[in-house]
This record gives sequence, C-alpha cells and structure tokens, in this order.
Amino acid sequence: MAIQITHALDFERPLLELEKRITELKSLSAGGAHDFTAEIGKLEKKAKRLQQEIFSDLSRWQVVQLSRHNARPYFLDYLGFLFTEFNELSGDRHFGEDPSIVGGFARFDGQPVMVIGHQKGRSTKENMARNFGMPRPEGYRKARRLMDLAARFNRPLLTFIDTPGAYPGIGAEERGQAEAIAVNLEVMAGLPVPVISTVIGEGGSGGALAIGVGNRVLMLENSIYSVISPEACSSILYRDASMAEKAADALKVTARDLLEMKVIDELIPEPPGGAHRDPARTAETLGKTLRKHLSALAGLTPDKLIEDRYRKFRALGPFTGR
Repeated sequence: MAIQITHALDFERPLLELEKRITELKSLSAGGAHDFTAEIGKLEKKAKRLQQEIFSDLSRWQVVQLSRHNARPYFLDYLGFLFTEFNELSGDRHFGEDPSIVGGFARFDGQPVMVIGHQKGRSTKENMARNFGMPRPEGYRKARRLMDLAARFNRPLLTFIDTPGAYPGIGAEERGQAEAIAVNLEVMAGLPVPVISTVIGEGGSGGALAIGVGNRVLMLENSIYSVISPEACSSILYRDASMAEKAADALKVTARDLLEMKVIDELIPEPPGGAHRDPARTAETLGKTLRKHLSALAGLTPDKLIEDRYRKFRALGPFTGR
C-alpha cells in the first residue's frame, strides 16, 4: 500500500527533493537515450546519508510534526495489513454512530480478537466525517460496548490510539463527554481479557486514555502521548501559542521520553524517515510486537490480568509524603 504524500515537512523537504531528482534520472535512463547509472548511485548514497542525518536526532517538536504527518498510516491502514475477517460494529445504542472511533471483531493470525481504534480522515471531506479523529461521547460509549463484548466472548482487546483529544464541543459536553471517558477507564481497568494499547500517531489527553488502559502500552517511534497538546500547553503556560516547540520539550511527549519514564512498555521502531515512508514494514514490526505481548499475556488468568493492569497504572509516577 502506498499513501500519497501531499505535504512535506520542512525538515524532510531536502530529502524528498533529492529523491525526486533520483526518480527523474531513473526515468531518463529507462528511456535508453542516456545512462545516468553512476550519477544515480552517487545521489542514492547522498540521500541515505541525508536521511540518517535528518532522522537520527529529531527534536521533540519534529516528532510531534511526524506524528501528525498527512501520509502517516492510520488505524484502518494497519487493520488491512494485520487483521482478517474484520466485522465492524457501529453505534452506542444510546445516541448514534461516531465514525471517529472504529471497532469490531477480527482475526489476528487466526486468533479471534476485538480491535478498537481512533480514525482520522485524509481528505477534507473524510476529516469532516470523522471529526478529525476527535470522538464525541457516543464514540467512547460505542468503544465501551465493544469492550463489554470482548469480555463476554473472551476475546483479547487491541486498541490503537491516534487522536488530538476528545471533541470539546458544546454538544459533546451536553451529552456527557467527561462521564463517557471516565466510565471507559473504569471498564478497561476491570476487563478479564488481555488488553494491549498502541499509540500509532497522536495520543492526546483523556481522549487517548479512554481506550488506553492496557496491560501493555506500546508506542510507535514517532508518535506522541501527552496530557495536552504542545500548542494548548504553550497558550496556557506561556500565553503564546507560537511557543509550542518549547512546550513540547517541557512536556516530554515522545515515545523515547515515555519509555525512559516507564509510562509505556515498549517503543516500536519505524523505518528510516518515519512510518509513512514504508507503511508495510511498519505494520510488520507492529505485528511482531503485538504477537510477543499477546503470547506473554495468554497464560494469565482473568484475575491476574486485572491485577497486572492495576499494578501497572498504580506504579506510574513518584509518590512522596511527609
């Protein structure tokens, strides 16, 4: 699967321009009029060095930008790579359907599982339909319904996080946004099945945590997870939204930061240049990681799974007293 890149980030533009030049020379060489093999070889070596230079030492703000890349694989992309026999289940049985959260039964390596994930859109029309991946209360209540089904049918639950946050509109607040998220946290904490949550892009605030209470919490290398977006944080702390880069450093939003702080269990490497450069390879690595953790959790009893999840989240952060 190839995802069209319609917008290049500033720091990756030099690499894309060089790769465009290589493609042009290969096209000319294929015509047979000229042989640019030697020059193509030199440019490919230069491109590899440039890619290493750019992506080996990204700032936190650059990782934030990569996590939001317009060509980054979304939940439905990974669903197509990793799962079979997906049967989408819709509606919260209270108010309506929310397309910003997608879920249903599927098979992973032949094993029946429940999958739930945030879903953004690529085009403006699709983003409007999916509300830019920001769920309303009915989205979280749908997720809760599917979590209950996973428990009832003894299916491992795999969730995929990619949202700027829960939708903060008046209608969402009127329909109980905070209550819907809070109930999801309670339900996930007590599920008697293995739960693995993976941040594949943005992990924004309670909107992310509402499907993120897992026995294992994983993150793709160029994803972020934070209580607030860097832009919103800079507006509050510095009274200046343009200081988002400084806020990203203060928040420590990257997978490497969170692994170091033991908030997550594993960082999943991405191909050089980011997941959007090779979605299939990214999915393959993600699949291997999910298999490993599912296997490790398979031997635990329901009570042990709940206890494991409880201890995991109770251990987050230091506790001090006088």
